[in-house]
Amino acid sequence: MGMDVSTLRTLISRYCVGEENWVDSRTIYIGHKEPPPGTEAFIQQRFPDNRIVSSKYTFWNFIPKNMFEQFRRVANFYFLIIFLVQLIIDTPTSPITSGLPLFFVITVTAIKQGYEDWLRHKADNSVNQCPVHVVQHGKVVRKQSRKLRVGDVVFVKENETFPCDLILLSTSRDEGVCYVTTASLDGESSHKTYFAVQDTKAYNTEQEVDSIHATIECEQPQPDLYKFVGRINIYMDNEPVARPLGSENLLLRGATLKNTEYIYAVAIYTGMETKMALNYQSKTQKRSAVEKSMNAYLVVYLFILISKAFVNTVLKYVWQADPNRDEPWYNDRTESERQRHIVIRAFTDFLAFMVLFNYIIPVSMYVTVEMQKFLGSYFIMWDDEMFDEELGERAVVNTSDLNEELGQVEYVFTDKTGTLTENNMEFIECCVDGHVYVPHVILNGQVMPGAGMDMIDTSPGPEAREHEELFFRALCLCHTVQVKEEETVDGIKQGIHQGKSTSFYISSSPDEVALVEGMKRLGFTYLRLKDSHMEILNREDEIERFELLEVLTFDSVRRRMSVIVRSSSGQLYLFCKGADSSIFPRVISGKVEQVKARVEHNAVEGLRTLCVAYRLLSPEQYQEVCHLLSGAKLALQDRDKRLAEAYDIIEKDLILLGATAVEDRLQEKAADTIESLHKAGMKVWVLTGDKMETAAATCYASKLFHRNTQILELTTKRTEEQSLHDVLFDLSRTVLRQHGGMTRDTFSGLSGDCTDYGLIIDGATLSAVMRPPQEDSNSGNYKEIFLEICRNCSAVLCCRMAPLQKAQIVKLIKASKEHPITLAIGDGANDVSMILEAHVGVGIMGKEGRQAVRNSDYAIPKFKHLKKMLLVHGHYYYIRISELVQYFFYKNVCFIFPQFLYQFFCGFSQQPLYDTAYLTLYNISFTSLPILLYSLIEQHINMDILKKDPSLYRDIAKNSLLRWPIFIYWTILGVYDAIVMFFGAYFLFDNTTFTSNGQMFGNWTFGTLVFTVLVFTVTFKLALDTHYWTWINHFVIWGSLIFFVVFSLLWGGIIWPFLNYQRMYYVFMQMLSSGPAWLSIILLITAGLLPDVLKKVIWRALWPTTTERIQNADKLYKGHLSEFTPLASLQSKAGSQRRSSGGQRNAPNPRRTNWCCLCANLLCRNTP
Repeated sequence: MGMDVSTLRTLISRYCVGEENWVDSRTIYIGHKEPPPGTEAFIQQRFPDNRIVSSKYTFWNFIPKNMFEQFRRVANFYFLIIFLVQLIIDTPTSPITSGLPLFFVITVTAIKQGYEDWLRHKADNSVNQCPVHVVQHGKVVRKQSRKLRVGDVVFVKENETFPCDLILLSTSRDEGVCYVTTASLDGESSHKTYFAVQDTKAYNTEQEVDSIHATIECEQPQPDLYKFVGRINIYMDNEPVARPLGSENLLLRGATLKNTEYIYAVAIYTGMETKMALNYQSKTQKRSAVEKSMNAYLVVYLFILISKAFVNTVLKYVWQADPNRDEPWYNDRTESERQRHIVIRAFTDFLAFMVLFNYIIPVSMYVTVEMQKFLGSYFIMWDDEMFDEELGERAVVNTSDLNEELGQVEYVFTDKTGTLTENNMEFIECCVDGHVYVPHVILNGQVMPGAGMDMIDTSPGPEAREHEELFFRALCLCHTVQVKEEETVDGIKQGIHQGKSTSFYISSSPDEVALVEGMKRLGFTYLRLKDSHMEILNREDEIERFELLEVLTFDSVRRRMSVIVRSSSGQLYLFCKGADSSIFPRVISGKVEQVKARVEHNAVEGLRTLCVAYRLLSPEQYQEVCHLLSGAKLALQDRDKRLAEAYDIIEKDLILLGATAVEDRLQEKAADTIESLHKAGMKVWVLTGDKMETAAATCYASKLFHRNTQILELTTKRTEEQSLHDVLFDLSRTVLRQHGGMTRDTFSGLSGDCTDYGLIIDGATLSAVMRPPQEDSNSGNYKEIFLEICRNCSAVLCCRMAPLQKAQIVKLIKASKEHPITLAIGDGANDVSMILEAHVGVGIMGKEGRQAVRNSDYAIPKFKHLKKMLLVHGHYYYIRISELVQYFFYKNVCFIFPQFLYQFFCGFSQQPLYDTAYLTLYNISFTSLPILLYSLIEQHINMDILKKDPSLYRDIAKNSLLRWPIFIYWTILGVYDAIVMFFGAYFLFDNTTFTSNGQMFGNWTFGTLVFTVLVFTVTFKLALDTHYWTWINHFVIWGSLIFFVVFSLLWGGIIWPFLNYQRMYYVFMQMLSSGPAWLSIILLITAGLLPDVLKKVIWRALWPTTTERIQNADKLYKGHLSEFTPLASLQSKAGSQRRSSGGQRNAPNPRRTNWCCLCANLLCRNTP
């Protein structure tokens, strides 16, 4: 009964010894085999099976779970309460009036979600039941995917998909590698290389694999596709050998095996613990400014609703205080109800009034908004102008909730490499010990130094040749480039021609491909990596072999990478390449000043620079390095941190060899796009990891900075000369003295006399600015000063940025007192943090993988497509949904306010003005479809004009169409129209309206008359606001009115057997048979629309916005306004043409015309 000694030893080691934590790691037994006796105890662990469950519901929980989720929405829950109140107490309206619209919304949503979930069930069953091959007892057996268990050894053939997350044990290739595509995971179609465990790669048969005795210790499941930490303990002769495991050994579920006949691998994460399943989780929900405004309006209208119900309840009891004004007999109140306590009666009446007026809250607005966003997103995806033929890609909408936010962007944060530039690198030159080499200047296979270029150092020493070749060898060896045959290539590539065969360079980094290709043109060709040996072909056509011992991988924090190699002579080298800021501080010798001068020269020219250094290692030093790296690689906890510490120790005491220069050309129309964004009132910030000079040159080329821009530097170099406190205050005084305390937003519309400032800040200085103030320091909070400087700069360049700093910048601007809307755009994994942080995240479908695309809200092929997405689609989306929201509230005010007024004429008896059918169908059928169509296809300005005149974007900035004054205007307009409808009908028919048989109109006829005027008025109001007419508009707008008339005729013209009583029988026909009724309908519709029409005419004439001037010009010269022309100029020309009746005598004076054009330009420039 005692505990086994090995078990006790294992438990003690896990709980008490070392860094590993029992909770944060798991142990997996390959093939479910117990480790040899005396080595490690076998502790059985429970893991989930391999079933994937992407569905949300089951047959049994669908209805309760779906109902719970839907009624968590405030609007749905509110209407449910109203419906229950109608069922419980005696209310003036039928429960159908609120129950039917609610039932419609809930049912449609439930059907949609149920169908989507049924499709997910089908997909899950298809995946879970697909066959997989597993090695058991030395044989390959077949089983269903869902029956896979952690520890099973899986056999996978070429072109098959991995059924779970696997650790690669062996492959059909001798070198122990396999090629994989991960397009279904991250969108990358290139073939990635994965490596088998070094000690198991020779096990290539079922029997050999089944003989492996090993355990794997690894981290618990987490969703990062590109991170994995683990180690494998292989028992050979009962002695465990530990080997590190990383992401290069992990084959992810959903990836596909390519160009490899077969592999053997062990399952470590199954089912819902696979990385693919963990990535099902959605990103943090972002809310648009329009949604926030809509919720604020709902709160206001809820307050209005409660106020109306309270006022009517009080007035009812005031009215009934007169003994002669008790409850009217026709209300059919029972005696028991009359005997209730007055508080209960008042509360019941309050709820009844709430039910009567609840239609002021538009139940169908939420459904309409969701449909508008969902359907509207397809206009981006279908836009042929946003299709890139080179990539064969269209724009992608990952979330439609932020469409209108595209029209509110105030700050654009963009990456540089691959976003503003093509990320298509070309090797330009290299500098070795001060000598400059260009790849195309080669004579008889010999590199000619400085041909056609000035030499920095004109007296090379005897070691020049040796250093030159060592530099070239370093670049041929220090990289992660792969060489593949032509038929296996799918990615970034450059050709190597050897005899009749052609191979290609492939890498996830375009820089590395460019450098290796550049070395080939300079006489040193990298051939391949085989059996841990790198082969290069030198100038004498001799193959040199170097044993690859260690790779110190690149990361964006270190900004460098290194390799340790052993030459055929046994000499150990550490070659290191990286950014100048990360290499120079670690150099102890070499011609630093000459190389640094050349690096700065190339950076100013806009070239990307890298520095190369090396270090000779003795065998003793190499053993220390191996020990240091081995300990860090085998760590399960904080492996990245320990590796970084090890790299920092190893990469020191370097000897500088030289530097490289690579050109990354600016993307097509990138400069035009940035210029347009500036004209639209947006501030563009470039956040890059490049050095300052390179990034600044790109900013000038892309027109972020202009030649007359005064550059303000907030860099480490500047803060070394002055304290950060002094530099910040100097810059602050500079910009505020020029602008007189105004921000650029204030003077952006003024003349160009103000100095244009641009700010450059580096990562180190930004860290100091972002650092919280110390209690014992009088430095204060630098963030506010920094923000004040940025507000007065037209553009900002942040260089030497780490990925986290990019997100910090975006967060800082978001949290500033103006709370501007931000957009972040990038193409690489280092841009993901800022894309997630910004209000709107845009991914570029570039050459650095698809992580940015996967984590973005929108994805576009090229940076130039951002212009149309913001200036056209964003403009349209915002205009459309703003009108939709305001219109919904407006038409519901028009709908309910007559009901409120009617209570003053019926003794506050809660008598409804409208019939139940009208109450039910007003928002569902009569008025919803026209506004939905408007919100999908309205184009208040031609899209060509929007592209050519970006300043029109300013008219909708800062949520201008959903501000409180606009909201109040729409509400007042709704109240006015309601008063006109109600009192107009009341006074026109007071004691005068008779039908042909002499009868007066009754209650329901009066209500129907008001409702008819209401439907026509709100529909005509939308028609007046429509600028872009198509046959669809005509069909829907006039069709909805025809539908209302036809429905009313049928509803009142037929005796429906399912109705207990039919109050509306013949009412609509009776109203239409009256001449005064026709006249009143026409007069009231005209009176209701007249103020809005007059307001628009007067406003357009006296205080037109830029948009309204363009609309007038476009209507006047429809078909001839090809680009933005000042309206006054057009009107002058039009007047001259109208006066010209023929002949030369009426021809306008050229000087007069030019003068008019000049005045028009001035007016248009200075009119707000």
